[in-house]
Amino acid sequence: MLTDKLIQSIVDLSHQAGDKIMEIYQKDFAIYEKSDESPLTEADLAAHNCIVAGLQAVSELPILSEESASISWQERSSWQTYWLVDPLDGTKEFIKKNGEFTVNIALIDKGVPVFGVVYAPVLEQTYVGVVGQGAYKITAGKRADITPKQNTSGETWKVVGSRSHQSPEIQALLESLPGETELVAMGSSLKLCLVAEGAAHLYPRLGPTSEWDTGAAQAVVEAAGGKVTIIEDAANALKENAAPLRYNQKDSVLNPFFLVSC
Repeated sequence: MLTDKLIQSIVDLSHQAGDKIMEIYQKDFAIYEKSDESPLTEADLAAHNCIVAGLQAVSELPILSEESASISWQERSSWQTYWLVDPLDGTKEFIKKNGEFTVNIALIDKGVPVFGVVYAPVLEQTYVGVVGQGAYKITAGKRADITPKQNTSGETWKVVGSRSHQSPEIQALLESLPGETELVAMGSSLKLCLVAEGAAHLYPRLGPTSEWDTGAAQAVVEAAGGKVTIIEDAANALKENAAPLRYNQKDSVLNPFFLVSC
């Protein structure tokens, strides 16, 4: 099903959605609330409509997007394979105009993200992952394969996290690591991609996320050779037998806490 032609179509589609967002992002707007008429909502909807139309043109699979989250569990529970979309991930990044927001398109099969595209239009960076085939990053038109980086003995742990104060749970996880730690700050689903490309060792998420926030980037991580596993105890988050993060398994679209690692 995932032909080279289809993969390229989805990459192109993410770029088209990014262009829609950039038309609004580059304006001098002052209304940041996510109301029906805010620039943020306008950008969300423009990207959503672009992606949905594009996916429907190349596939008959159902689509779950943040902007169509009202689809009932009764309907979703029968889906085996579907598209999972976040047309604009990184609300704070969009508002701050720091460029760290993304377009996210994932293919989910039986709860597993098998293909994902994460596009950061301001940064001109595209991450693509096909599980079983590998992952790569396109920067300004140049493609390079990516892979996670193991922490070697004595090396400082690069941990992706918030720029703001860390929670006690994060502190407990950091204290469980053997050695020094260094915070790597990043916004949106790019946090997972930093681990996928070896720019960071870990990304612990001990706060709320929804499935569309992570699906595409998880596919990139796992295609690159990394893992996204459920955290049940922050102090033991690195245990070997942690369960992988999965999708469309329940009524709620909220994710449990998770750890991105290699």
